Amino acid sequence: MRENPVYCAIDVPEIDAAGQLAQELGTHVGGLKIGKEFFFAHGRAGYEKLAGSGQNIFLDLKLHDIPNTVAAAVRTLVPLAPTYLNVHAAGGAEMMAAAARAADSAADEAKVIRPKMLAVTVLTSLSDADLNDIGVNGTPREQVLRLATLAAKNGMDGVVCSAEEVELLRREMGPNFNLVVPGIRPAGAAQHDQKRVMTPEAAIAAGADILVIGRAITQNPDPGRIAAEIAESLGMSAQL
Repeated sequence: MRENPVYCAIDVPEIDAAGQLAQELGTHVGGLKIGKEFFFAHGRAGYEKLAGSGQNIFLDLKLHDIPNTVAAAVRTLVPLAPTYLNVHAAGGAEMMAAAARAADSAADEAKVIRPKMLAVTVLTSLSDADLNDIGVNGTPREQVLRLATLAAKNGMDGVVCSAEEVELLRREMGPNFNLVVPGIRPAGAAQHDQKRVMTPEAAIAAGADILVIGRAITQNPDPGRIAAEIAESLGMSAQL
């Protein structure tokens, strides 16, 4: 049986609430996603509290700056030993290559497993019109494929993309390129501010490796139960 592909987005500012949520989720998820809200509030101490639950961690900071600055940031984060760490593909080829090199050297120095480096393509909150507003010609699918191809050429292990691009990327990028997919909503869940969404079952069928699910779990009165139901729908019932 494959590992549970669901990572729950712990996008809450309170450290005690986050720790309680991690405990409630237990083995019903494959990992936790720590984003800017939590990490900026609590830093290394907060990260270590959640990592102490034994869960895999996707450190979702979407680094985006000049190559030297991003490389320096990666070197400070790799010793935390996240499973996944990401940068913005829009930072360009040199920035992604610098981040990948920094991850290699920092992992060797810290004697930790190198995180899989991901490049964020097009945010799931952006539509065709939004891209046009910021000067990007073409559809999200075209831009995602363009950035994924650039990422693969510059040391990235995969990308963050919406479920709508997964089938295309799996076909074009091959079976070993990691596809991490936010904007996942169980059937009947509110879409919120996401514009390109899909159910967990459909995203996995399309070829996604990791599903990031946040509010559909964290805002449920019983997050452990809903996480267990999602896992079961994906054939993870033996882990419950």
